[in-house]
Amino acid sequence: MVNESRKEREYLYREQRILDIARPVIVQEGYHALNMNRIAEQLEYSKGTVYNHFPCKEEIILALAIQTLEQRTEMFQRAARFVGRSRERMQAIGLACELFARMFPEHFVVEQLVRIPSIWDKTSATRQQQLYRGETCCLSLVSGIVHQAVGAKDISLPPGMVPEELVFGLWSMTFGAYSMLATNSNLPALGIVNGYEAVRSHLRHMLDGYGWRPLDAEHDYDEVVHQVMTQHFPTEAAQIFQNA
Repeated sequence: MVNESRKEREYLYREQRILDIARPVIVQEGYHALNMNRIAEQLEYSKGTVYNHFPCKEEIILALAIQTLEQRTEMFQRAARFVGRSRERMQAIGLACELFARMFPEHFVVEQLVRIPSIWDKTSATRQQQLYRGETCCLSLVSGIVHQAVGAKDISLPPGMVPEELVFGLWSMTFGAYSMLATNSNLPALGIVNGYEAVRSHLRHMLDGYGWRPLDAEHDYDEVVHQVMTQHFPTEAAQIFQNA
């Protein structure tokens, strides 16, 4: 049993080393720069050892996306535990989303890459389902808060709209914005001085537009941000502001 446990630890260690080598290659040099020979040389392992973990480089890319998605899921779960009204809890989720984007900007590069059909079609159904489960968990947490808001009459959705459609709008907006912040170095030249603050502001205006109470003018949401940072993300906040 001890030997089996050690073998498992060694296996996981090698797999993590493969991912650690692959991530900067993908982000800095692109998909075509990644190959199994290069990984094996840097690891000082045989190419067969690398193939024991991943049958192709596309599978490595998907594993990278899953790894950071697991981090995002854990952060969303922490944020969802914030005690408050529904819009305060949504503010907490929004902050988790922002902190994740600041800490793992490479995720947006990898996730867009893995969705390309020529890459996605080469990955295993097992890892595809892992990615889907992570996405579903995050979206379910956010949908639950919208359902709470509707039940508490904090928000009245337009006729025909279901909570999941509102969540889709929030997801589209934040994913698109954070993808641009992660991949477009020309934003300051376009007048976008603080993209993260801009996303926060747009989200507040969007939720005000839906009449989600308390409205921005009725509540101190900056204090909510402070509470969420202090109670749920002290380590992440310290890391980000220290490096700012």
